[in-house]
Amino acid sequence: MNPQTTAPLTIGAVAKRAGVAIDTIRYYERQGLLPEPMRRPSGYRSYGEGTVAQLRFIRRAKNLGFTLEEIRELLALSADRQRGVKAVKRRAQQRLAEIEARIEELQRVRAGLAQLIEACPGHGKPEQCPILRALDGEDRP
Repeated sequence: MNPQTTAPLTIGAVAKRAGVAIDTIRYYERQGLLPEPMRRPSGYRSYGEGTVAQLRFIRRAKNLGFTLEEIRELLALSADRQRGVKAVKRRAQQRLAEIEARIEELQRVRAGLAQLIEACPGHGKPEQCPILRALDGEDRP
């Protein structure tokens, strides 16, 4: 075994390896996403490589659109050897459905905004601007 990977890590080293800020680590600890770290006699936090892996897991899950509460659930499910994978898949399917619904909503917003932009001449009086009228609730795209 390489002693560098088994030696206790400082919060700065963990942050650097995981690609997150030190404040993020402290925040995740307060939110219960990371366990309370061991403390050195000096009071400084002391971490293992498992924390780096867990932070990378959290970061990737956030990049996939999972909320911190959902990530907490995924972390718990990842430890469940019997039902974990099935539940993780179901949670991922739910997240995908939510993302698809959000994409549909954004496409509707995009189409409406494009329609307003097309209708706006880009000059004239503000009260004649279709974008401003729509924002005032006078016209609907």
